[in-house]
Amino acid sequence: METFVLILDLIGTFAFALSGATLGVRRRLDIFGVLVLSFAAALAGGMTRDVLIGATPVVAISDWRYPATTLVAGVVTFFWAPLIERLQFPVRLFDAMGLALFAVAGTEKALSFGIAPPMAAALGMLAGIGGGIARDVLVARVPLVLQAELYAIAALAGAAVVAIGHWLALPPLPCALAGAGLCFGLRVMAMHFGWHLPVALQGNSDDPPAPDGPPR
Repeated sequence: METFVLILDLIGTFAFALSGATLGVRRRLDIFGVLVLSFAAALAGGMTRDVLIGATPVVAISDWRYPATTLVAGVVTFFWAPLIERLQFPVRLFDAMGLALFAVAGTEKALSFGIAPPMAAALGMLAGIGGGIARDVLVARVPLVLQAELYAIAALAGAAVVAIGHWLALPPLPCALAGAGLCFGLRVMAMHFGWHLPVALQGNSDDPPAPDGPPR
């Protein structure tokens, strides 16, 4: 199970790093800025999770594979951005992949440290949304978790599947796959159909749409 969580973590790290680097390229940052954004997007959530469950030193800085993964994703995106941009809505697609994988891996790791299933699901959600928050704050953009369609809710739903499966003593692998699939599916469907939580009625309706995603 430890190896499985590591694999999920690394895949999620790469997906989130691609989303951060792609946003950095869109904002015309230099290569250092792109790499910083890639690192922050990929590892901020996992680092927060590890600190809260007492897994120190955090794996993002104690295991070379994590920063190396973000470095590879950042360099690939910086030099081959046009290829990545051919994907439909690349930033949000990679973000959805990272969200799903980190929510599941974060929950599994919290459970392995003896955290109760409800709080493990909450930590899984935090691991999923933390990187996106750090990425958006660094480019002075309102974080997607505060405005996007079913972002944190999708992460919590996927994490809850893993936590409930653990509570019912079900096999962890099918639960992890089901949780990741649910989170990713909810996020993609929400982007496609515009599903979102109720928003405040007051505000300036003339604000321009976010430049880094599809129109909503």
